[in-house]
Amino acid sequence: MPYVLSPLPFARNALTPQISAETLEYHHGKHHQAYVDKTNELATSNGLGGQSLVDLIGVAGPGALFNNACQLWNHNFLWQSLSPDTQQPSGELADLISAGFGSTEALLKDLGEQAAGHFGSGWAWLMLDQGALTITTSHDGETPAAHKGMQPLLAVDVWEHAYYIDYRNARPRYLDAVLDHHLNWDFAALNLDGAGVSRGDQAWQDS
Repeated sequence: MPYVLSPLPFARNALTPQISAETLEYHHGKHHQAYVDKTNELATSNGLGGQSLVDLIGVAGPGALFNNACQLWNHNFLWQSLSPDTQQPSGELADLISAGFGSTEALLKDLGEQAAGHFGSGWAWLMLDQGALTITTSHDGETPAAHKGMQPLLAVDVWEHAYYIDYRNARPRYLDAVLDHHLNWDFAALNLDGAGVSRGDQAWQDS
């Protein structure tokens, strides 16, 4: 297929017990794969194949192709936002957190509250905006990759399929577990270079 399912950067059981291997089997192996398949199908049928995923998002226009391409990018970025190991921010990122939120604990509280309070399906994002950190949420498959100049650092998935197997409808419990144990602060620090959008991108692979 032109776009392919990006492999997880860790084993499927690497996030246990906070996120089970069964959840990742469905979330990555089925939901993410479905976005790959649908994006390929719609891009081809609309004559929009042959370009990078980010470029496709830019020309797709509203509708099914845009939604699926955005979700493909979001999931590519999501897996890199997670780490099997509990990390702590350091260096420039830690300084930005102190300047914007006072502490990592305060940032995580804000991120968790915004993600838990987001109505319906969507995403929570840690972003860099004009040199300062900010937290925002987006509905459904909306993505920073669709907006020129946006600089995502981390993504948190708040679609129910990200947590229902492990937590049923208890989104706040899922968020507490992930935010406390599995954020990839090294990935966030890497994205301070402003190239975060490129890290969810994919090339079109002609067969």
